Amino acid sequence: MILLTVHPPLFPLGQLAATPGALQALQEAGQCLEAFLVRHARGDWGNLCDADRQENARALRQGGRLMSSYTLKSGQTLWIITEAAAAWSRCCCPWNTDPRSKGRAG
Repeated sequence: MILLTVHPPLFPLGQLAATPGALQALQEAGQCLEAFLVRHARGDWGNLCDADRQENARALRQGGRLMSSYTLKSGQTLWIITEAAAAWSRCCCPWNTDPRSKGRAG
C-alpha cells in the first residue's frame, strides 16, 4: 500500500483565466495547466527571487496579490497571478505583453 500526503491549498484561486499565449506555450511544452495551478495554490512559487517570495508571504498573511513563475520544458516562462481581492487567477507569459493592457502580460 502506498500512502500519499495531499496538502490542501493555501488560498482559493477564484475564477481562472489563461491567455492564448499561455495556453499555446503549455501545449508546445506538452504540459498541463492544472499541475501548475496546484503548485501555485499550495505555495510552490517556482522561480521567484527572495523579495517576491517574501511579498507572497506577506500577501498570504494580509491579503493581496500572489505570483508564481515557472519554467516550462520548452524553456518558456509561465506566470500565475492571483488577485485575492478580485477573487481571480490569471495564467500568462511575460514575453507576450500587450502595451494597451497597461503592463499585463499575455
